[in-house]
Amino acid sequence: MSNTSTIAKAVDARRAHVEALLSAYPDVTPEERQLMVNWFRSEASALDVALVASNPAAERGYRHFRSENVDKFTLKDMGYALGFAVIIALAVLLIAWRAF
Repeated sequence: MSNTSTIAKAVDARRAHVEALLSAYPDVTPEERQLMVNWFRSEASALDVALVASNPAAERGYRHFRSENVDKFTLKDMGYALGFAVIIALAVLLIAWRAF
């Protein structure tokens, strides 16, 4: 049981750190910005993001940070979209070809 509470405390501490950084955003170092990007992309749960987003102290920095770093389409995202479109086009062509 204590292991679970230790993990929960670590998660809460990490979220509090990110909230503090967001309160200061954009006046953070590149390393701190990268820490926040990694946290949002791979560590944060939906509940963590909701708790950060609902924190009035971090609201302005949160919106600014998300628009610049998290919500943008990356080249990787464009590649996934292109791959998906190719698969759909091939499926449609295969269905049309079988219809003849």
